[in-house]
Amino acid sequence: MRAVVMHAPGDIRVDEIEKPTVVEPTDAVIRVTATCVCGSDLWPYRGIEEVRGPTPMGHEYVGVVEATGDAVQDVAVGDFVVGSFVASDNTCEICAAGFQSRCIHQVMMGSVGTQAEYARIPLADGTLVKVDGEPTPAQLRSLLAASDVLGTGWFGAVAAEAGPGKTVAVVGDGAVGLLAILAARRLGAERVIAMSRHADRQALAKGFGATDIVEERGDAGVARIKELTGGYGAHSTIEAVGTQESMLQAIHATRPGGHVGYVGVSHGVELDGLDLFFATVSLLGGPAPVRRFLPELIDLIMRDEIDPGAVFDLELPLEQAAEAYRAMDERRATKVLLTL
Repeated sequence: MRAVVMHAPGDIRVDEIEKPTVVEPTDAVIRVTATCVCGSDLWPYRGIEEVRGPTPMGHEYVGVVEATGDAVQDVAVGDFVVGSFVASDNTCEICAAGFQSRCIHQVMMGSVGTQAEYARIPLADGTLVKVDGEPTPAQLRSLLAASDVLGTGWFGAVAAEAGPGKTVAVVGDGAVGLLAILAARRLGAERVIAMSRHADRQALAKGFGATDIVEERGDAGVARIKELTGGYGAHSTIEAVGTQESMLQAIHATRPGGHVGYVGVSHGVELDGLDLFFATVSLLGGPAPVRRFLPELIDLIMRDEIDPGAVFDLELPLEQAAEAYRAMDERRATKVLLTL
């Protein structure tokens, strides 16, 4: 089958590799109908994360079940399914508490690779959710977003305790940050401040419900947030980048007693103990438990109540995966959908 493989930083190819098969009785194999490039895929692409030889890429996917192991009961051959970027059993105590991304049996789908014609899904019953009915093209794009960036943005908003009467600040205008805006508004936030310097992303942020735009970064961005909130800072802040600057900006932009939801994959982030002590904010984040939110998100999408698929501003065939990575790396695209 065809699959996207990273051979070295900046070296993306579409190779012929062996088609996956059921290995464990809890596995399913799906025919991938759409996949995409994630912002986190750019870390190894840029050489910030080590690439150890040819590596299959991708962790976001929707598709049709082609085969199941003997122990799989909840999905069947022919079902159209959406899955999380983390495979989980959805039954352990951690999963039951709503943190499926830290399941004691977790498998990161990035280790499997889903930018391919087929993918093996471990722990299929706990990972995949069946979609009833046939999605429209627009719904399919949104369901693909639910596999990671929508669920991650949603978790960021929940972790930050976005809700009625709250002012929410969102640090980061990539797909996760933009969909965190959508989530915050759906959760009832009164005001959502998007931190963005890019006109196209600002327009999308407003479409998702942002009420204010802040272009400044760092200390200047924090000062602007406080100016907009009467000197207090945001009740809730979502950090969706993963750098030292973005994390500090999120913490400092939050009022004492407020909450920070951090969902950007951290690289080089170090927090000073006294700075954190005197910030007097609550921090919750990490890999998003997308599986926790998938049934609700799928329902909203299939009822056309939300359109997270709008974050895809470029669509390319799988064969042009190298261009997809370049477009996102050069910020010519917010998120690229790969068709098969």
